[in-house]
Amino acid sequence: MNDQVKTENANPAEAETAAPVTSVDLQREFEESGVGDVLRELDETLVGLAPVKKRIRETAALLLVERARKQLGLAYEAPTLHMSFTGNPGTGKTTVALKMASLLHRLGYIRKGHLVSVTRDDLVGQYIGHTAPKTKEVLKKAMGGVLFIDEAYYLYRPENERDYGQESIEILLQVMENQREDLVVILAGYADKMDKFFESNPGFRSRIAHHIDFPDYNNEELLRIAEMMLNEQNYELSPDARETLIRYIDRRRQQPHFANARSVRNALDRARLRQANRLFEAGTGPVTVEDLKMISPEDINVSRVFSIPTDSERAEERA
Repeated sequence: MNDQVKTENANPAEAETAAPVTSVDLQREFEESGVGDVLRELDETLVGLAPVKKRIRETAALLLVERARKQLGLAYEAPTLHMSFTGNPGTGKTTVALKMASLLHRLGYIRKGHLVSVTRDDLVGQYIGHTAPKTKEVLKKAMGGVLFIDEAYYLYRPENERDYGQESIEILLQVMENQREDLVVILAGYADKMDKFFESNPGFRSRIAHHIDFPDYNNEELLRIAEMMLNEQNYELSPDARETLIRYIDRRRQQPHFANARSVRNALDRARLRQANRLFEAGTGPVTVEDLKMISPEDINVSRVFSIPTDSERAEERA
């Protein structure tokens, strides 16, 4: 009966003359796609990185506008979104790549929202005939999503005539060109090494449309990151421990092999280890929730970081 009513009330002439779509509400598209959720999560979970977040928003805007053009019948060509992430270790490159995969999926640019993270060892074989199958297997897993190649410059080793990295590079370049609507490749690594890599491999440079530099965190940002990490694990810093951690961060940033948030995480892991040993060896009976949560100055200030001279202290000694 309902179907009958619908048929009787339908007006084919009205349906045929329905006005074509002439506008798209970009803000509505933005909210309905869930991209706003991804960007808000990025702001909440990642400290600093203002220029990186700006580029991600710009990429989202580009894809929203291109989608609107397609809906309105304008000339449309899927933009090339292969990227290069450059920066020191611990600056959030892998985390941002994960968010980028989610964002691109929500906007319909890739079929899946997954990220496949690899290094040279996952792509390059040890003997003749080994590299092509390895590279193609990785690409198969990544298809429809994002392939993140960390320390990508190690793919190219011109000093070794028997190196098979070039074979992997050629396969990657072919797929990046011919299947760019179904795969986004992100190359990551130190800025200076990536520059040399692109100079030696112009094919990659021509296919990478977006170069995003990840700045180092400053002292205040690293402290915020530390407090967020501790909070996630139900730990707290006593006021004195917080001041000790501030001094630790300042000194650690001036010492070799500093890896931004990664170094902070390692420092906190060691502080938790010392706290556990301190509580266990105290032997004073039951411990409270407060005892188990609190990080004290002595859990941090015994670090050898305080005994290693900083660059500025070395300079003063030489003066």
